[in-house]
Amino acid sequence: MNEKTSGVPALNRLACMQNIRGDAPNRELARELAETKDRAGIKAIAQNLFNKDKRIQSDCIKVLYEAGYIEPEIIAPYVKDFLSMLKSRNNRLVWGSMIALAQVASIKAGEISKNLDMVYGAMEEGSVITVDNGIKVLSIVASKSEEYNKSIFEYLIRHLKTCRSKEVGQHAESIFVAVSPQNRDAFLSVLKEREDSLSSAQLKRVKKLCNAALRLK
Repeated sequence: MNEKTSGVPALNRLACMQNIRGDAPNRELARELAETKDRAGIKAIAQNLFNKDKRIQSDCIKVLYEAGYIEPEIIAPYVKDFLSMLKSRNNRLVWGSMIALAQVASIKAGEISKNLDMVYGAMEEGSVITVDNGIKVLSIVASKSEEYNKSIFEYLIRHLKTCRSKEVGQHAESIFVAVSPQNRDAFLSVLKEREDSLSSAQLKRVKKLCNAALRLK
């Protein structure tokens, strides 16, 4: 095992443990853990999501979702922890966990589908980052099976109807992965409804999605 990235030494390399401001040490640690597939190091970091020190918690979730960008499978075993953290009072843990869930949603769709209320709840009360990534999580899960799609797609459409105009394009792009010939009419209809509230740039973005939806077979 690599001493620098496994077990307790990995924890010691967190930014807060070195009294360093900023996330550079956390990003570097995440890169090493992911590239070397150091599961022991990832486990040590994941276990400290529950540390009493909020600084350690925050640095740990940063390491985990950054590692997930590079190697989603290495953080996938901790999907239950990420779901649990959606109820945390530490806002950084909430949005960080939602980012992590977005990285593993394709791998752990079944597990997430059993806990949709936790995702919905975090989105209702959460920050912009939480909502943005929550839409990604739900859309990816909805794309994985007809069963999941039936339970999630209506929520996604309701969200598109009510989200801020500046979010329509971004969120519609995330939702598109869950659009099929069977449900595209609802998707196209709500985008049509939102057209008048969009800027020219936003409208162009939405029109591109509409054309792509019409080409689905």
